[in-house]
Amino acid sequence: MSSLVGTSPPRIDGVAKVTGAARYVDDLSPPNLLYGRTVRSTVPHAVLEAIELDPAFDWEGITVVTADDIPAEGQNVVALILDDQPALVPLGGTIRHVDEAVALVAAETKERAEAARAHVRLKVRELAPVLSIEEALAAETKLHNDDNVFKRFEILKGDVEAGLAAAEHVIEATYRTGAQEQMYIEPQGMLAHWREDGAVEVTGSLQCPYYVHKALKVLYGLPDERVVIAQSVTGGGFGGKEEYPSMIAAHTTLLAKKAGRPVKLVYERDEDVAATTKRHPSRTVHKLGFNSDGELVAADIDVVIDGGAYATLSEVVLSRAVLHASGPYRIPHVRIVGRAVATNHPPHGAFRGFGAPQTTFAYERQMAKAARQLGIEPFELRRKNAYVLGDTTATGQTLKESVASAEVLDAVTAALDATPPHPSRRAPSANVKRGRGISFYFHGAGFTGSGEERLKGQATVALTGAGDFEVRSSSTDIGQGAMTTFAQIAGSALDVDPARVSVPTPRTDRVPDSGPTVASRTCMVVGHVVEQAAAKLGDRIKAYAQEHGLDAGDTAAVATHARESGPGELLATVTYSPPPGIVWDDQTYSGDAYPVFGWACCAVDLAVDVDTLEVTVERCVHAVDVGKAINPRIVAGQIEGGTLQALGWALWEAVGYEGGRVTTNRMTNCIIPTSIEAPELEAIVVEVPYSHGPHGAKGVGEIPMDGPAAAVANALEDALGVATDEVPLLPEVLLRLRTQG
Repeated sequence: MSSLVGTSPPRIDGVAKVTGAARYVDDLSPPNLLYGRTVRSTVPHAVLEAIELDPAFDWEGITVVTADDIPAEGQNVVALILDDQPALVPLGGTIRHVDEAVALVAAETKERAEAARAHVRLKVRELAPVLSIEEALAAETKLHNDDNVFKRFEILKGDVEAGLAAAEHVIEATYRTGAQEQMYIEPQGMLAHWREDGAVEVTGSLQCPYYVHKALKVLYGLPDERVVIAQSVTGGGFGGKEEYPSMIAAHTTLLAKKAGRPVKLVYERDEDVAATTKRHPSRTVHKLGFNSDGELVAADIDVVIDGGAYATLSEVVLSRAVLHASGPYRIPHVRIVGRAVATNHPPHGAFRGFGAPQTTFAYERQMAKAARQLGIEPFELRRKNAYVLGDTTATGQTLKESVASAEVLDAVTAALDATPPHPSRRAPSANVKRGRGISFYFHGAGFTGSGEERLKGQATVALTGAGDFEVRSSSTDIGQGAMTTFAQIAGSALDVDPARVSVPTPRTDRVPDSGPTVASRTCMVVGHVVEQAAAKLGDRIKAYAQEHGLDAGDTAAVATHARESGPGELLATVTYSPPPGIVWDDQTYSGDAYPVFGWACCAVDLAVDVDTLEVTVERCVHAVDVGKAINPRIVAGQIEGGTLQALGWALWEAVGYEGGRVTTNRMTNCIIPTSIEAPELEAIVVEVPYSHGPHGAKGVGEIPMDGPAAAVANALEDALGVATDEVPLLPEVLLRLRTQG
């Protein structure tokens, strides 16, 4: 059945979703349900002095929760990395952003809960806010330590000063990227109840069940077995449902505990956009040195990301940002400094690409400028400097396998050179300017450095009573096709039709901790563990059948015998083991940053109306190396979706802030591209296998996000002749840049 890998059977979850049978969290309504709402701050920085209930309002039947309701044996914190964010701001505590949660209410109806929320008054003493990267670095108002820096990384290779001094051409510029809203189709939501045995159960829209599990254990001081987290069918995440669901789980469980009834809390779209995490805004000062032949000799890069009010995942987002900051290029002398700073914006967090899009934008804008200044064709300049097997990265990692620089560059070149010329290459007119831009980039697959070894992710494959098979993993399907991919991988290892393999929705009392559904690790890392567990189970079934005189092919008979006369359920659990030779030093930030990289090249042809400065992307060619496409249809969908998301970030998706408040908090002004804006998109799947991925597979979920924004900016510079060093490039931004010259 290995021939089924590389084919595209229907998605396991497809029928339920298109027929409406799939049940999202807002479809779940147990008896005696209450509806929750969150009371939030309206100022960015203040001391909370009092919480007052309007005496004119009828509070009968309303449950009200404040920080005082958090059990003494627990901690008022949303446990993650630094553990600096409270579940609810306590009296006397500091409010650190607009829309921070201060109190909670629950009622019999949504309308009554909303009315109660509106009658809770907050008395605060306002403090000076910090609302930009520059203000954070100045540290006149201190939000975190003495310098407002959550985390700092430095990567050093060679002698940067000497390298730049010897360079014949030095290109230096500052690049800025804006926040981006995930805009998943289903808003955040959770449902919670407390059992009679004192255990708490939470079901919700989430990416990482064990993140929520850990957070609730800390909040309540509970052991593992008394916290159960289940995923409901989840309508998209893109990183936005990685860590934030822990906050909503805290709120629903606090309300449910005090009320003694189930509570559901589902955000309205405006609340979701205003309060939850987004892509980190960034500022990158980038200096590149070249010799006269166009060879890179040195890079000096300073990256700062706006972490917002709390650290959340800023440390690891910054890590990936700096590890990708010098790009897929041989550079003998490199210095990269990265800082994540505290501001009074709502916290920023995970988003597809996870820091890499910000720094990819900067280095590919630099390469476009270098090609123009040096008079070298853009593809040629990238080929001249691109990593090949045996090269050493900025962290000292030797690239030993699965380097697809040439393959992705060749794939895009071939598509662009095909005849006859594409209509997007027709001549400009008096009212329309046209341009072409490219970007070439890479993306580390899996967790950074020693992360996977620390996680020790597990997966189980079991023989069911009916003689079929079940994959048990905490990796969630949030629309990316993980369930179908796992079924294909397990089916191949067991030599059975994937239709005989089920992948249940994760629940922490039934599946092992496979690690979070992030970092393009689900297929490559967890899929490899699933493959090993399935093969191990297959061997166990054969051995059991031989021992008891059974036909191993009659798996139903084997399962029955094992349950009635043998050890019970036949299953196999495997724990991730890193590939041999992976060495990483967290102190010096050097060594093997990732087990392997994916590679990509994107080309964009666009047209600009010179009067309105509206941009139309007429063609986008995107070649992405995925190692091996387990399910080509799913892989192509990931490339297409990630590409459109990146084009949106480049051209339309501006998150507005005013006084720390998100002003673009609805879909009428937080614009995302639709099918109308979607260009002709050519997704080219490149396969350069990785020996430690299932059938050679690497990641695909994040990499399509990283490079298209730079390709758009490069195309706009080609069309208009002005430096386009920021995103999003709205018409009003282009007008400013054109006016400035």
